[in-house]
Amino acid sequence: MAISSTPELLVLHAVRLRGMTTEAEAAARFGLDVDTVGELLLDLQAYGRVGRSSFAGTSGWSLTDAGRAEGERLLAEELAGSGYGPFVRERYETFLAYNARCLTACTDWQLRPDGSGRLAVNTHGDPVWDARILDELTVLGGVLDTLSAELGIRLLRLAGYGERFSAALARVRRGEFSWVDRPRADSCHTVWMELHEDLLATLGIARGAEPEPPAAS
Repeated sequence: MAISSTPELLVLHAVRLRGMTTEAEAAARFGLDVDTVGELLLDLQAYGRVGRSSFAGTSGWSLTDAGRAEGERLLAEELAGSGYGPFVRERYETFLAYNARCLTACTDWQLRPDGSGRLAVNTHGDPVWDARILDELTVLGGVLDTLSAELGIRLLRLAGYGERFSAALARVRRGEFSWVDRPRADSCHTVWMELHEDLLATLGIARGAEPEPPAAS
């Protein structure tokens, strides 16, 4: 049976995944009513779990240490109650096996050898180079689609990553090259990294304490 997370957990989790977010962005992340999200954020602020902040010309809600701890408590409680812990960990290990490939593809999209042994900005003037990367991202999108579908029929909040990645890749193929790694947008890199953070949070694994990734097939 698919587990539907509580609105409080979803709001805390949306703020964690985005790092800093507005009411509208947090609501859109999990399909919640924006007014309900606004009220929950004010309640969470009163409990010291979120706060408003500004950085580099943007402002929004972000987690406090107390909010991060509460979110992790709710996630652990949800996972334990679902019985899906072993399944989620298996899919996390599958994700890890492909993680380095995604990071390499995104780096190669930004930089390429200039012929003198150094790296230069990829100006996308070499269609063969770019086609290789797009082929790799297509494979990785298929991996993400399968993982997200398998996870999402068990924990509903883990659904949708594959569709978001594919939508970004479609934009790249139409010539919107920044959608491979565009920050603060649903680019391929953003979606991939968000699922990574989602799995770490769900399993209660701290960054830096991750296991060695298995080899991808």
